[in-house]
This record gives sequence, C-alpha cells and structure tokens, in this order.
Amino acid sequence: MKVVTSTDDYTIYQRRDGRYAVKNKAREAVNGEEKVKILLAHELIAVQLPKEPEPEPEAEAEAEAEGGEEAAEAEAPGEDADDEASSDT
Repeated sequence: MKVVTSTDDYTIYQRRDGRYAVKNKAREAVNGEEKVKILLAHELIAVQLPKEPEPEPEAEAEAEAEGGEEAAEAEAPGEDADDEASSDT
C-alpha cells in the first residue's frame, strides 16, 4: 500500500486496487462514517446521494380515478331518495 497522506491522528493509504485504507495512530483500521469523513476532508472521494424514484404516472391516474368513483357513489343515494320522494306524491 502506498501512503497518500499522514497526520498525527491517522494515515491514509491507497491500495493496489485503487481504494483507500485509513489507519489511526495505533495502526488500527478506521471504518464507517469516520473513514468517509476523513476521505472527504482530503477530497479523495466524492459522495453522491441516491436518486429518489419518481412516482409512476399510472399510479397517480388510478388514485384520481378511484377518487372520482367514490364521489359518484356518494351522490347516487341522494338521487335515489329524490326519485322515491317524487313517485310517492
């Protein structure tokens, strides 16, 4: 492994496969978020946030269609009551 940067607290190595290893002053491996913060501080890696999937247009259209059907069903009982009332008189 090749030494890229060395500080009092840690040393950054570049492995033969191009990835980085970070070891603290006790020569123990540093991993996880702490490693990412160190590598970002030295601009050795770039972090990209995952893209959020866009909702499918078909799902939105189905939701609107279901809402329209419910509104029509809600009006239907009221119309039946009017028809019955007019037939009684």
